[in-house]
Amino acid sequence: MSTAALGRVPFIPEATLRAHNVFEFGDDRFRAAARARQALLREANGWPMGIWSPDKERSRPREVGSYLAEDHNDANFVTPEVAALARREVAWREDDALIDTDRLYRNMLSSMPAAFNIAGPLALNPRLATAVLRRLAPGFVHKAQATLFEHSPARRHPAFTNDRSAFDVLFKVTTTAGEHGFIAAEYKFTETCHEQPARLRPRYDELSRLSTLFIEPDHADLRAAPLQQIWRQHLLAFAMVHNGLYSAGRYVLIAPTLNRAVQDAVALYRSHLLPGGIVPFDFISFEQFIEAIHRSGAKDIAALLHERYLDFSPVDALITGPQS
Repeated sequence: MSTAALGRVPFIPEATLRAHNVFEFGDDRFRAAARARQALLREANGWPMGIWSPDKERSRPREVGSYLAEDHNDANFVTPEVAALARREVAWREDDALIDTDRLYRNMLSSMPAAFNIAGPLALNPRLATAVLRRLAPGFVHKAQATLFEHSPARRHPAFTNDRSAFDVLFKVTTTAGEHGFIAAEYKFTETCHEQPARLRPRYDELSRLSTLFIEPDHADLRAAPLQQIWRQHLLAFAMVHNGLYSAGRYVLIAPTLNRAVQDAVALYRSHLLPGGIVPFDFISFEQFIEAIHRSGAKDIAALLHERYLDFSPVDALITGPQS
């Protein structure tokens, strides 16, 4: 029995998790397995364990197996080139951008380094970006023009969402129709979409009604977890087209297939959407994205990404013992 064969990660005994310093009361099934996978990757590479405090004022710092020591920041990235890219992006980030460098450099479970690891190779190689995006958005992408990280067209601007909403990654593209377009992406790795929602603002209601994206634009589900962030970012993507910054766009959520909480949120969000929206919403799995990188010729990068995010065989071995 294995994760690959069954399509689900195993429940890992508490004693096993504690043996690798990865037992956390709040983890769901997937997050616990992913935390164990990252700890095993860290152990296999000899990267020292980091010290983490969930609340610096009330919680005692402790070692966590999925957390890197401060002097091993580059280990959170699949290649030295992606690590250098992340450092440049942090240094020249947009004004008011929300980049938690601790999460980026040391937290192996965070979606922030995952976004750099998966999209970074495209930022570094425009030809690869074009090939990958054509596979992921056939009929929409003609050529990739740029890859932006933690991007917003204008934070706190009343013409947009009037808040600090931003996309993890935005791919600027020329569309097959010759238009100035984009694919705006939110990445989730072990996050569940049940994170604390933002304060509701009147501008969200205005855009929700104006967008004609939703069956019921005032529906309460859109304004609460697990949908609020998806809804807010979709509104931001719509506003970018509505305000003339782009002629066409798409908004996508990118996460592992095995993250069931995200899968459930995507299904619920889709149930609120009208067909044929001006900015379509879609889901792309880590598996699809990494396969597109592989099929576009970057096999070595795809193999590194698969090992880090999709290969749960070392976790399976915690349950079944080493496989011959």
